[in-house]
Amino acid sequence: MASSVSPLRPAIVRTDPKPSPPREPLWRHALGECLRGLRHERGEKLSETARRAGVSPQYLSEMERGVKEPSSEMIAAVAGALDVTLVDLTLAVAESLRSAQSSASRGATCSAVYALAA
Repeated sequence: MASSVSPLRPAIVRTDPKPSPPREPLWRHALGECLRGLRHERGEKLSETARRAGVSPQYLSEMERGVKEPSSEMIAAVAGALDVTLVDLTLAVAESLRSAQSSASRGATCSAVYALAA
């Protein structure tokens, strides 16, 4: 029995795809990081801050983890509970995003908010 020989195929050269640029963090993640940092700076439990803000501890936890896309009213309530103005919090989140964009490190801190809260 004759063996069948398949025709030669051109070699497939695989190149590594271009590495994708690091993903820009989402606003809600940077916001949550700042809120959690402020709460920790104050030495507060989640339930204490949530009570003063008029939100459930579960909702505040979801905000801090970047799971929720909170309304401006919710953000303002939590900022007020942490004794930070909405403007100062917004600026700190924007600075956190700017720092994350300019550096390759993840988890930019909200040092601007910490300074403002002090």
